[in-house]
Amino acid sequence: MNAPAASALPARREGLWSKALHKFSRDRAGLISLVIVLLYTIVALGVWAGLWATEWADVTGTKWMPVSSEYWFGTNLIGQDIFQRTLYSTRTAFEVGLVVAVLATAVGALLGAVAGFFSGSWIDEIALWLMGVLDSIPFYLFVAAIAFALQDNPYAMHVAMISTFWTTVARLVRGEVIKLKSLEYVEAAHAIGVPEITIIFRHILPNTFHILLVQGTITFVAAIKSEVILSFLGLGVKDGMSWGLMIAESTLEVMAGFFNNFLAASVFLFVLVMAFNMFSDALQDALDPKKV
Repeated sequence: MNAPAASALPARREGLWSKALHKFSRDRAGLISLVIVLLYTIVALGVWAGLWATEWADVTGTKWMPVSSEYWFGTNLIGQDIFQRTLYSTRTAFEVGLVVAVLATAVGALLGAVAGFFSGSWIDEIALWLMGVLDSIPFYLFVAAIAFALQDNPYAMHVAMISTFWTTVARLVRGEVIKLKSLEYVEAAHAIGVPEITIIFRHILPNTFHILLVQGTITFVAAIKSEVILSFLGLGVKDGMSWGLMIAESTLEVMAGFFNNFLAASVFLFVLVMAFNMFSDALQDALDPKKV
């Protein structure tokens, strides 16, 4: 009696993913945005592998050289290649985005699943209280406080973003788990004596993966935008290069009528954020059980 109930869910999940893939493949905007994201990913991987942008910190030219075949975006105030610095900043954006998205999503999934499974208990109350406290603190004030507490540690920005971004994931997972734990296959697992921790991680949490996938992409974009703002304010990247640092460097250049540095960082950031937002929307639409 329990076997059909337990086996019906994997079949339903397979149907959900196959239909979602089919629907996503028919979304032209989603496919275009995916291609753009993949191109950015290739750029970031190439920088990480040392294939290009290896001289991003070197002074290879003179002050404010114009666009040319040698310097595709010109040079900055001290003669550094803006194009190479822009490519290197893509790696920085992906590193921050991936680290924050993966860890924040994992923490949110874990705490949200536990809170949802034990909804109404003291565990749930503590989790909700913690989420409420973190959500009530202004984000950039919280980052400044963590940066001060960690004494300019280069990972202070990551810690601050993970500490705040997980709450949204946790709220969504908690709500989904509250619905899932009342289904027959969970009750059957309870009836045959399956440990609660096994039910959470083997039978319930895997069924929230569609939520985690969408929220992971949203968190990725939020982390990149936050990193740019924090780096611009001097609270983000310490060692390396970032689009935020490039924009900060361009403040004096713009006043002098030189816009290459500002435009390069802004355009690359804009295209990536727009593409990822479109990809997230298409993914969310494809994985929506009500529409699949």
